[in-house]
Amino acid sequence: MKKLTSFLLTLGICVGLRFDAFCQLQGAWKQTLPEGITAVMICSDSYLMISRYKEKEFVMTEGGTYRIENNVLNYHSEFNSSDTSKVGRDLTLKTKGNPTKRSIEQWGDWQRLDEGKTPAAAVYRITGRMGNDNQITPMQRGARKTLKMLTDTRFQWVAINPETKQFSGTGGGTYTIKDGKYTETIDFFSRDNNRVGAALSFDYELKDGKDWHHSGLSSAGAKIYEVWSKEK
Repeated sequence: MKKLTSFLLTLGICVGLRFDAFCQLQGAWKQTLPEGITAVMICSDSYLMISRYKEKEFVMTEGGTYRIENNVLNYHSEFNSSDTSKVGRDLTLKTKGNPTKRSIEQWGDWQRLDEGKTPAAAVYRITGRMGNDNQITPMQRGARKTLKMLTDTRFQWVAINPETKQFSGTGGGTYTIKDGKYTETIDFFSRDNNRVGAALSFDYELKDGKDWHHSGLSSAGAKIYEVWSKEK
């Protein structure tokens, strides 16, 4: 009886009695906007990224850290490709709804795509790259960083420098994992719209539950071996 009561309480929390740090916005969300624009928001841990794009056309992306307390979203911007004056600012936005549909003040209504519960779902930062000598060289941590986020079905990477407000590039879309292969299908790519629709397959291994080893060919056809580590 105690277990049943606990289960029902948890269910009640996640369907709308409150939607705070317990449930958060983990996973992927989607909006359909005017003029054929699609917006996708992906959230993992305490970081979120929002991207807007049309077919074969990247529009913009933004993101940063967040937390939810008592149905209030507190957001700190770390990058914004269309308006760098917003980088570093804090927003406090009211939010309401349930785990499948959310309404966020200023950001509109969102429909859930996935829940972000797979072992791979996380925010990663590139921490190492293999050179021509086949040795992995650790990358020094600094203000400039390249992040990659995975939910259950979506991915996005972004190269940014929050201190200088520099945005260097991004790309994202859907992915699958099967038989040791990680395959990305690109929905948007800020550097080259012609890459939209391309599928890239990589060998991968998640070591110790935190370091993603990633090898194959980049979108430009270059051989790569990278290490991405989960951000805490």
